[in-house]
Amino acid sequence: MSKIKFLLLPLFCFLLSAAPTRAGEGMWLPQLLQALNEGDMQTMGMKLTAEQIYSVNQGSLKDAIVHFGGFCTAEVISDQGLILTNHHCGFSEIQSHTTLENNYLRDGFWATNKADEKMNPGLYAKFIVRIDDVTKSILTGTEPGMTKEERQSVIDRNKNKLTANFKKESYQEVEIRPFFKGNQYFQFITVSYPDVRLVGAPPSSIGKFGADTDNWEWPRHTGDFSLFRIYSDENGLPAEPSADNIPYKPKHSLPISLDGVEEGDFTMVFGFPGRTDEYLPAAAVEQIMVVTDPAKIAIRDKALKIVDGYMRSDEEIKIKYASKFASIANGWKKWIGEVQGLEKTNALQKKRDYEAEFTRRLQEAKKEYDPRYAGLLPEFDKLYAASAADAKAAAYQSEITGRNVELLRVAGLMRRLTSAYENNGEAGYNNFKARLNNYLTGFYKDYVPAVDQDVFAALIEMYATDLEGKYVAPEVRTAVTNAGGSYADYAKNLYANSKFTSQKAVAGLLAQDPKAAVEAMKNDPAYKLISAIQDHYNATTAPAYDAFQTRVEEMMRLYMQAQKKVYAEKTFYPDANSTMRVTYGQVAGYEPRDAVIYKNKTYLDGVIAKYVPGDYEFDLPKKLLDLHAAKDYGRYAEVVDGEEKVPVCFLGSNHTTGGNSGSPAIDANGNLIGLNFDRVWEGTMSDINYDRSICRNIMVDIRYVLFIIDKYAGAEALIEEMNLVHPKKGK
Repeated sequence: MSKIKFLLLPLFCFLLSAAPTRAGEGMWLPQLLQALNEGDMQTMGMKLTAEQIYSVNQGSLKDAIVHFGGFCTAEVISDQGLILTNHHCGFSEIQSHTTLENNYLRDGFWATNKADEKMNPGLYAKFIVRIDDVTKSILTGTEPGMTKEERQSVIDRNKNKLTANFKKESYQEVEIRPFFKGNQYFQFITVSYPDVRLVGAPPSSIGKFGADTDNWEWPRHTGDFSLFRIYSDENGLPAEPSADNIPYKPKHSLPISLDGVEEGDFTMVFGFPGRTDEYLPAAAVEQIMVVTDPAKIAIRDKALKIVDGYMRSDEEIKIKYASKFASIANGWKKWIGEVQGLEKTNALQKKRDYEAEFTRRLQEAKKEYDPRYAGLLPEFDKLYAASAADAKAAAYQSEITGRNVELLRVAGLMRRLTSAYENNGEAGYNNFKARLNNYLTGFYKDYVPAVDQDVFAALIEMYATDLEGKYVAPEVRTAVTNAGGSYADYAKNLYANSKFTSQKAVAGLLAQDPKAAVEAMKNDPAYKLISAIQDHYNATTAPAYDAFQTRVEEMMRLYMQAQKKVYAEKTFYPDANSTMRVTYGQVAGYEPRDAVIYKNKTYLDGVIAKYVPGDYEFDLPKKLLDLHAAKDYGRYAEVVDGEEKVPVCFLGSNHTTGGNSGSPAIDANGNLIGLNFDRVWEGTMSDINYDRSICRNIMVDIRYVLFIIDKYAGAEALIEEMNLVHPKKGK
């Protein structure tokens, strides 16, 4: 064992076990690759060392990876701070600059020079400087018998002490995050750049080709990318957006391979995956499959159909609702695939078999383990069975009042504003109002009351009829009765009389003195409705459901600890929590069902084959059609059966999730080969149960990205910034 590995061992003993899990599975912390994964990655074909992937003392791959706005990943692809991410990651920024006169969503946007690049207030790019294990410091003083609150109080004190005493630069930030359900903690030193400008984006007919029909699907033909640039002060340090800032000079930028990929090629995806729950008990997985996912699917299915109808008939509404629709549809379709994937791979039975073996091992060597381990699984079964109805009511509450009905979401914010006044006086009111004003400006820019009214009518009917009677606020039933039993008439009356449907009316409310504004808000029918629904939920559902979740959280920490001890031969990777991770696999097709075989790559020919003139999902710009007809592919094609073709997307076995959108797909030599943007529908259950047989991530081939930038957009200056290489040809 090398000296470095020897020093790492005491620090990371909680993570270490015999060998990595099967190829493709796992979201690994980059600073631990040398101890855990380097050999396995090199066996799969990687030519790099762990030090070249993650280093504190010299430039490495991690220095080209950024957390894009806190919700996606991007990568640095030039020495002038140019970064690449997904079209859907930059969608809201593209939309914010879009008008009917300058429709960048429809036509695309390409800055002809740096002066034309567009600022995006609030958008940032965050780099990771280093990651350290601080478990011992954070858990000092915690004891097994502590309540959740007592334990958290000790942890918070330790966090504050550690953060306060840590020596860092003024522009650096310290984040301490829990792993393995709170059994381990890591400290992240970060630097965030708040001046990130839009450089280029293809039209949605390329960047969102296939839209919701193709979302989560293979074969895929979407050029899902956009370009931004990071700006810094003259010293390369973070600076607020300013015309005086200069393009950021990175520690490392990714070379770009023009050689493409083949079946079995090594792939690495580097990014910030959002959330996974790989170690749930069977009872939790069953509740997801049978209760919560079906509830959320049903609600969004109804809402999306209504919004889709409006978007197809009105171009202005299409622009206003494009980003919102995509966001809601993304989760809806993901949950459908998740349930189907769990069923197809028999995930629930596999969990039960795993738990049976867990129980057998406990019984055979019970003296070796904490006696609390034995009661965990029976209690999980009991708790989840008892919470099913509450879980469904919680899903309805969240989806209807917090996500899909915009009026109720605004009313909920107004309720929080009045609470700020009642609890903290005018100072509290004004503080929350200042934050709320920015949100409301963007909200009303893209709000159409008629659309929302129809969504409300459909969803409030689901709320009143699908849930058990005790979960429905009596005020809703009364209001519907007063409307003659018509949910449509109830909605019409509510939207006609609520001031919250109008930006002008809301501005008038907020212009009043706080006392008068609060009184007026409380008299608004939408305010009264959200209050009735939330108060009823808080009285009938929240206490028991919150207690259930608290108890499960406490048990999961112990269960995670138990799994690692009982399955000592297994290597465990931490669940995703929006921190930097590496996942590695191979280019690979798959067989989704009987007699169906999917190849690993798609081509521009397939884009043209899907073309439907005038269709908002499958229309194409004329120039792309002309380039294909002329076979004007430049250097971005490969030869297939003697014919030149432009590759569009490819598949890999990398374990990814939300947050990995925009992550670079990196080859064995550390070169950029693609851009991660999706997973196959059958494999969306990888957040709960990764199965290599059907779990595949979908990536845009970098040659398609370059083809669009160069041949379609004519943005040769951007290509000249990049370092294009031929690693397979030794160039």
